Amino acid sequence: MKQRLRVAAYAVCVRDGQVLLARGFADDGTAEWTLPGGGMDHGEDPFDTVVREVEEETGYLAEVTALLGVDSVRRRRTGRLGGGSDFQALRVLYEARVTGGELRPEVGGSTDLAAWYPLDAVPSLVRVGLVDTGLRLWRERPAAGRLVQNG
Repeated sequence: MKQRLRVAAYAVCVRDGQVLLARGFADDGTAEWTLPGGGMDHGEDPFDTVVREVEEETGYLAEVTALLGVDSVRRRRTGRLGGGSDFQALRVLYEARVTGGELRPEVGGSTDLAAWYPLDAVPSLVRVGLVDTGLRLWRERPAAGRLVQNG
């Protein structure tokens, strides 16, 4: 089974009761909202990754204000011929604030739209689980930077 690790950094930007989100697409083409952020380049610090990714995906300049935590997810897929993949995503989540720039969509990237959404509207959005994870880290601020799983 092929193993793959992806390290990424994401921003939770909340102001005036709204959260900044970027819209990407699932493998099946479904539009879904996510936190601005993305994969680290080799040799890049995750702190620099999140600042770069926020600007690329939203047009905003961002300042990191806190490390919220680290999240890890693992997905295993079995292939048709007995192969498959074992994928792990290691996601560093930061709190950030907008310091400049103008909201605009990403051009030629993994997202096509960026927008502010009221926090109370987030549950009605088609979104990736990372949005809920990031907002929960932002609200709870666990000392160890890790969420306790429910159930």
